[in-house]
Amino acid sequence: MNPIDFIRRNVNAELLKLGYDPNASLTGADMAVDHYRRCSQASRKGKIFDDCLNIGKAWAKKVSTKTTSMRRSS
Repeated sequence: MNPIDFIRRNVNAELLKLGYDPNASLTGADMAVDHYRRCSQASRKGKIFDDCLNIGKAWAKKVSTKTTSMRRSS
């Protein structure tokens, strides 16, 4: 398994475990992989996965908030 597959699979699993819907967790995982590809170094030594997970959580929160607010207004 290469690093991109590792990040995608584990971020997706962690977001699902935190209760995000599957679409939001997949979006978060994709954005975490995108961050990994663009990032030249981690914020701290050995913490690149944590950085990617934080990005994934932020995107999953944005996506799930939009779908929740759309449901309320309908």
